[in-house]
Amino acid sequence: MAERSNVIDATQQTAARVAGFAYLISLAFILAANFGLRAGLLVSGDAAETVRRISEALPQFRLSIVFDVVYSVGTVVLLTALYVIFRPISRYLASLATSLKLVYAMTAMLMVLSLQSIAHFLANPVHGHALGADQLQMLVNVNISATMDEYYVGLAFWALSATVIGWLWFKSGYVPKALALFGLVSAAWCTLCTFAYLGNPAFSHFVNLWWFDSPLAIFDITLSIWLLFKGLRGVGLADKTRAV
Repeated sequence: MAERSNVIDATQQTAARVAGFAYLISLAFILAANFGLRAGLLVSGDAAETVRRISEALPQFRLSIVFDVVYSVGTVVLLTALYVIFRPISRYLASLATSLKLVYAMTAMLMVLSLQSIAHFLANPVHGHALGADQLQMLVNVNISATMDEYYVGLAFWALSATVIGWLWFKSGYVPKALALFGLVSAAWCTLCTFAYLGNPAFSHFVNLWWFDSPLAIFDITLSIWLLFKGLRGVGLADKTRAV
C-alpha cells in the first residue's frame, strides 16, 4: 500500500506571488488614472467645463489612458496566474473564473476606447469646428457616460469570477479560511448588487455604488499582500490519497 501527498509545487508558489504583485501594481495604476490624473478634468453635470479642462490638459488625459491600458494588461497577467494556482483544484472552475475575468478585461479596454475617442476629437480643432460646441460637448458627455455603463457591465463579470475564485480559495485551503470566506461573501455581495443595479439603476438609491465593490477590493488588497509575503499554504493540499 503506497501513500502519495498532493503538494503545492514551485510553479504555483511563483504564480501566487505574480498574482499578488500584478493586482497591487495594476490597482495603483488604475487609482492614479481615475483619482489622480482624471479626477480634476471630469466635471459632473458640466460638459462645457469638462471639454475645456480636457482640452487644456490633453497630455495628462492621454497619460491616464495609458495607465488604464497598463491596468488591463495587469488584469490579464493576474487571471493567468490564478489559472495556474487553481488548475490542480478544478480545471473547469479555474477556466470558468479566468474566462469571466478576461471578459472584464475586455470591458476595461472598451472604457479605454471611449476615453480615447474623447482625446481624438478634442485633439483635432477641425472636429470642434465641424461639430460645433454643443455637439462636441454632447459627444464627450456620451462617451464619459459610456465608460460608466461599460464599467458596471464588466463588474458583473469580475464579481462572478471573484465568486468562483472565492470558492476555490475556500476549498483549497491555500489561504486562511476566514480570509477566503470574506472574499467569497464579498464577491457574492458584489454580484448581487451589480445585477440589481443593471436591472434597475434606482437600486443605487438603496445601496450606494461605492458599497458594491469596496468589500471585494479590500479583500483583493489583503489577499495580494498575503500572497506576496506568505505565499500559498500547503494545508489544503495535504490530504493524502491512498493507492493500493
